[in-house]
Amino acid sequence: MAEQQAEQKKVALISGANRGIGFETARQLGQQGVSVVLGARTLQAAEYAAGILKGEGIDAYGVKLDVTDVEDRRNAAAYILKHFSKLDILINNAGIGAEGGMFNAAKPSTTSPQELEGIFATNVFAVVYLTNELLPLIRKSDAGRIVNLSSILGSLTLHADPKSPIAGIKLLAYDASKSALNAYTIHLAAELKDTPIKVNSAHPGWVKTEMGTDAAPMEIVDGAKTSVTLALLGPDGPTGRFIHMGDELPW
Repeated sequence: MAEQQAEQKKVALISGANRGIGFETARQLGQQGVSVVLGARTLQAAEYAAGILKGEGIDAYGVKLDVTDVEDRRNAAAYILKHFSKLDILINNAGIGAEGGMFNAAKPSTTSPQELEGIFATNVFAVVYLTNELLPLIRKSDAGRIVNLSSILGSLTLHADPKSPIAGIKLLAYDASKSALNAYTIHLAAELKDTPIKVNSAHPGWVKTEMGTDAAPMEIVDGAKTSVTLALLGPDGPTGRFIHMGDELPW
């Protein structure tokens, strides 16, 4: 019976899970009975974070996962295949923000090639490559869920509206990376529409993290809720959508 229950238990991989929203997402999924694999740039950071959750009674594991590193991506897939044989939930949480932060970012005309290429490498290309690496394992799930951590700052509709609440926040490299990530969500969801796999973009909100700063109005515990909800969607849940706390956002 124990082996049968173990086989039925959902397994999630969360990238960038050693702190902030990623760590809290792992915690909340673990509290729902999901086995959580925490990815971080170093094995020490991943295992330390997993150890905290284990101390809370959560079935947690740590893996080295610098999402921009091809070997780390392959090794993470091999680890999950060996220990679980399938993956039910992928939370593409790892990401980097604008150089200079939210309030001191370069103007579009002065954004450096290094910033553009660096942000896209982590926020877009690595997400695509990691997801592709893990997709064979997700296809083994009865109800695969892929959640891409986006941002309302990726909404072209809202950026184009001078009256929108984000109209004055123009961070070219970061915003464009999240717009591209949203495009990936739409495309992958369309490819997988005839499968049990659902793919959605999540806007966690403006959260008190290292990236969000203490000026943010939301606490980390609330910032994780959208990802967790999308990770545990039932068969009638949405796919190919941009969601924040149950509400759909415009692309």
